[in-house]
Amino acid sequence: MEAHFELNEVTKKLPKHLHKFIVKQPYNEYTAQNQAVWRYVMRMNVDYLGKVAHKSYIKGLEKTGISVEYIPRMEGMNRILKEIGWSAVSVDGFIPPNAFMEFQAYNVLVIASDMRTIGHIEYTPAPDIIHEAAGHAPIIANPEYAEYLRRFGEIGAKAISSSKDFEMYEAIRLLSILKEDPNASKEAIEEAQKKVEWLQDNMGELSEMAQIRNLHWWTVEYGLIGTVDDPKIYGAGLLSSIGESKGCLQEEVKKLPYSIEAADVSFDITKPQPQLFVTPNFAHLSLVLEQFANKMAIRTGGLKGVEKLIDSNNLGTIELSTGIQISGVFTNVISDEKNRPIYIQTTGGTALSNRDKELIGHGINYHAEGYGSPIGKLKGINIPIENMSPRDLEAYGIYEGKQVSLEFEGGVKVEGEVITGTRELRGRILLISFKNCTVTYGEKVLFHPDWGIYDMAVGVEVVSAYAGPADVNSFEDLGKVSETKTHKITYSESDEKLYSLYDSVREMRENGTVSEVKIKDIFEQLESQFKNDWLLPLELLELAFDKEYSIKSSIKEYLKKLKGNKSYKTLIENGLFLLNNYQQA
Repeated sequence: MEAHFELNEVTKKLPKHLHKFIVKQPYNEYTAQNQAVWRYVMRMNVDYLGKVAHKSYIKGLEKTGISVEYIPRMEGMNRILKEIGWSAVSVDGFIPPNAFMEFQAYNVLVIASDMRTIGHIEYTPAPDIIHEAAGHAPIIANPEYAEYLRRFGEIGAKAISSSKDFEMYEAIRLLSILKEDPNASKEAIEEAQKKVEWLQDNMGELSEMAQIRNLHWWTVEYGLIGTVDDPKIYGAGLLSSIGESKGCLQEEVKKLPYSIEAADVSFDITKPQPQLFVTPNFAHLSLVLEQFANKMAIRTGGLKGVEKLIDSNNLGTIELSTGIQISGVFTNVISDEKNRPIYIQTTGGTALSNRDKELIGHGINYHAEGYGSPIGKLKGINIPIENMSPRDLEAYGIYEGKQVSLEFEGGVKVEGEVITGTRELRGRILLISFKNCTVTYGEKVLFHPDWGIYDMAVGVEVVSAYAGPADVNSFEDLGKVSETKTHKITYSESDEKLYSLYDSVREMRENGTVSEVKIKDIFEQLESQFKNDWLLPLELLELAFDKEYSIKSSIKEYLKKLKGNKSYKTLIENGLFLLNNYQQA
């Protein structure tokens, strides 16, 4: 099947289950006003961020092919990003956190394809192409930061979510979509806002995914670098917001040294942040990431790891000490008095793997109804099964055709006839299969002979537990695409007419066909029909200044009147300031 997006050296490595999140960039849907918003924000950013952003930012814009003049096309970005080993794909707004992280692990930048409206020119609650392309892309041109981002994705993709995390993701996604839609009703926005606030107050203990998302937010999205007294900006959320990039450096925004404690500091994506974290350098980011990873179930395993997977109610994997990996939806665990798991249980399709490769014959079709297995050592026997040589196995009666009764230290009993064993390449036994098998724990029957062949995983302990499958090819439909789609904005006849005026101005500037008559005509239409538009007059003034047309005085006076509206007073002043600097240069 042909991919619905551009395949290159980087994206062709993406696993198939991530393909469904990728959409075609709707480049033809960007209006001429969208293009003008991009140009305004980028010109402001380059002028201001050149002074306050990390030195990689301006260099990174050039390296990644981000133009100030027009919204980038994915194809063009990819041709340049491949030079630094990365790629970009277009997605519809927020995607699930695990999927987002997994893209990052494959050196793929996910770029929300929509473009912020002029009403949210300073800050948008929804991810958009300014945030992703102009915020994230330039900094990944720094090799040390790029490796941090990749490694973050690799670790973050394995973070275990709670059952409430996906509900929160959907609620934030809906709220961001509504807030960015000029046609959304006030009532719908308020209802969505209340749901997000309620969930924020009732999340309970933070999951691994919630914690690592906090770390991602306070570094990749809203990070500062340098010293607490003199920080520079590197977080994409700040780099892409002309409002917050200035506000964040003010004294009112508290600056804290970045540490692992940031994992417990939650954020509100719809509001400016009250505090930010400052890392001394990019190497420190990787240090904190490793500190956090050392606390995750992927490295600690044990009963807590299994319980986290059960609480998530999502597909996850545990790995036993032999290296056998069990992937499925975990629903039950029995533990002993020392809080060690002694029996685990999944429900529904389950796959068994070793070294991230599914064991032949042990996919979700074979284990369609779920899977269960004891964990631990046999009672009264010092040698764990996994360390037994063929001679040991024979001595203890664990060999083909032998009827055995195995009692584990935790109290689980396995009684049946041994059929065969499955070993890994180095000879360590991973599975023992039985027929006519009964598995019990006290009076409780865990497996009945009528259920078929019993495949017992071998392992003394759970050494790792993480989100997702061991082998991504074991499950056909990994990850869920949200049913809440970004709203396509409907434009009125008046809107369309205004955008055609933007288009005419753009055409004049790009083709060098600037005419005073044409400028006057457009300006008169603005004065009479579009009295709330402030951006196009700025663009007209720029052209009039360039050509020293007398109309520039009238446009300037008009903009002074528009400044009476507080909602865009600062935007106009910033535009005039930039224009004056340009004229003096």
